[in-house]
Amino acid sequence: MARRAQSASASESLPRPVGDLTAYLLQVCGEAADEPRFRAALEEGLQLALTHRSYAYEAGGIPHNERLEFLGDSVLGLVVTDTLYTSHPDLPEGQLARLRAAVVNSRALAEVGRTLGLGDFLLLGKGEETTGGRDKDSILADAVEAVLGAVYLAGGMPPARHLIHTLFDPLITRSATLGAGLDWKSSLQEVAAAHGHPAPVYAVEADGPEHEKTFVARVLIDGEVRGEGTGRTKKDAEMQAAAAAVESLGPATAS
Repeated sequence: MARRAQSASASESLPRPVGDLTAYLLQVCGEAADEPRFRAALEEGLQLALTHRSYAYEAGGIPHNERLEFLGDSVLGLVVTDTLYTSHPDLPEGQLARLRAAVVNSRALAEVGRTLGLGDFLLLGKGEETTGGRDKDSILADAVEAVLGAVYLAGGMPPARHLIHTLFDPLITRSATLGAGLDWKSSLQEVAAAHGHPAPVYAVEADGPEHEKTFVARVLIDGEVRGEGTGRTKKDAEMQAAAAAVESLGPATAS
């Protein structure tokens, strides 16, 4: 599905019909997608997967997508871990874990969500709607995991595996380009040094209540912001910022 721009003019027509997303998912979920039962269960599950808690609260406390998000996170982690385990038979556990973290994180999940145009389908409360919730990394990342959970409940592991490979194999391949430290911060240090820059400096701010903080990190190189990231922990936010900076600077082999 082509990337869809998020625009104020388009917001009046949002959310898009869930059937549009169902149609795309049926194309990439393998043989299980041909079963009528799967189609019906998937569309029902997607309705829940796309319901953010802000909308659920304003609608009187209806169910929202956090349980599906919990399930989808586990399904995604299993498929990505299995893929990395079989693709890198010589890597020790610690390096495999860092590769997985480069694929399964809020920034990468939000990137997948934008590729799907997932923000267009979300049911959001008025507050989130007016503050750009359709393009927030945290909301998009959670929605991607909830969609994976809905696919798993509708058809089990085979369609979920098909979908995850379609969406995440490019990220898994990209993770292999990480530097010797096998994380984005280590890679950024290598890239910055290769370009003759000093060591990166991170600035992190926290927002939200104590039990639900969101961290925003900016990485500065030579005093210039070269990447930003958000996460539920300071470390995750810094990793996302470092990943953005690596993409901004280009490969370490550049002159």
